[in-house]
Amino acid sequence: MSAPKFKVFDARPLLASGEEPLQQIRARIAGLPAGQGLTVVAPFVPAPLIERLKSEGFSFTMEHRADGAWAVSFWRE
Repeated sequence: MSAPKFKVFDARPLLASGEEPLQQIRARIAGLPAGQGLTVVAPFVPAPLIERLKSEGFSFTMEHRADGAWAVSFWRE
C-alpha cells in the first residue's frame, strides 16, 4: 500500500474562538476516501482525540512543529 495522502485541518482558529473542533474533525475523518488521512494542527497535543481515534482503529503520528503547534496525522491501515 502506498503512503496515505493527508488533508490538513487547522483547529487553532476554532479553539482560539472558544469552539470545540471535534464535530468538524469527525466529519472530515468520516468523509475520507481510502488511502487518505487527516492531519489536525492544534496548539497542544490533542490527547483525548488521539485516544478516541486510536480506539476506532486509526494509526497516528505526531510532530511538534517549529511554530510551536502540534500536527497529528491520522489514517486507517
